[in-house]
Amino acid sequence: MRIYLDHNAGSPMRPAVRDAIARVGAAAHGNPASVHRSGQHARRALEQAREQVAALIGASARAIVFTSGGTESNNLAIFGAARAAGGDRRRIVTSAIEHSSVMAPMADLEARGFEVIRIAPDRDGRVNPEKVAAAIDNGVALVTIGLVNAEVGTIMDVGAVARKATRVGALFHLDAAQAAGRIKLRVEELSCDLMTVSAHKIGGPAGCGALFVRPRARVAPSMLGGPQESGMRAGTPNLIGAIGFGVAAAEVSGALEDERARIAVLGDALLEHLSAAIPGVRLNGARNGRVANTLNLTFPGVLGESMLIALDLEGVEVSMGSACAAGAVEPSHVLTAMGRSAAEARSSLRISAGWSTTANDIAHAAEIIPRVWRRVAGAEPAFDAEALR
Repeated sequence: MRIYLDHNAGSPMRPAVRDAIARVGAAAHGNPASVHRSGQHARRALEQAREQVAALIGASARAIVFTSGGTESNNLAIFGAARAAGGDRRRIVTSAIEHSSVMAPMADLEARGFEVIRIAPDRDGRVNPEKVAAAIDNGVALVTIGLVNAEVGTIMDVGAVARKATRVGALFHLDAAQAAGRIKLRVEELSCDLMTVSAHKIGGPAGCGALFVRPRARVAPSMLGGPQESGMRAGTPNLIGAIGFGVAAAEVSGALEDERARIAVLGDALLEHLSAAIPGVRLNGARNGRVANTLNLTFPGVLGESMLIALDLEGVEVSMGSACAAGAVEPSHVLTAMGRSAAEARSSLRISAGWSTTANDIAHAAEIIPRVWRRVAGAEPAFDAEALR
């Protein structure tokens, strides 16, 4: 029995999505840009998918640009806003705990002469909206913030940020890849100009995402060579991916509140059991103001890599939520920015539930994880927390 608890990395494809993709794969062969019958059939399917994704975030369908995923959407938003900004706007405001698909473009823009202002979080992973707003002035081209943090699940308060960005004429981008399907999203209520969403985070196919672009927002296109996606992204669209994304979005939209409540019960039960069974285990992130599916836990006396491998061998799939480089797992930049030591960060695992997680999965995980921790802690005498600080 495999227990998949890594939905923040990607959710298993929903049965309705698999069925839709199978039907499309057997019948759809037209290019949506073609004028013949097959092309127009493909075009209708693409636009239906666009409407479904738009409904998930309360947007107009014409404001949705399909991309290859959340990383491309973030890159399009960031580089597109920077390129379209006037010469007097050479600053970007973000946080210190963003996804790598935001952090890497920030570093690139710095190398090109932009000033990047990174706001640090508190110990619960919250980024103070007033501090972000205070950094926004007439020289800022873009403010980019993750609405839900991928590693600790904190939900960001962005109201003051949106108001200040609007007041000074800066574009406001929300990376909502981890928020879609977990909290209600309405672009008008959030007052964002740009929003990233990703199909495989909600049970759609990998390799498809979308960027909401408010009509008044000036964003330079990422690829040239055709009029597709309102001129924002040239090239033949991923029709099968878009259709799967649309079906997943429709399923999420129809069951958001019930699913969120179900996942909250499961997450609370797992946290309560692990807290009682493992002395010294600690939740990273806020108890409240966090998406219910995400638990980031520091396990005392063990390396996260060792726990990860041992759990996988027992059939429980989780993640460390940190980047791998040159074969070595680096401490999470999110946890260190929150004030955790390198040792604490390297002893932490992210457990993330989703649509396919059952009460039986949680019950088995609650039994397996403490048993594995005891075994790993007892077999890991070489673990030296002080040496990793």
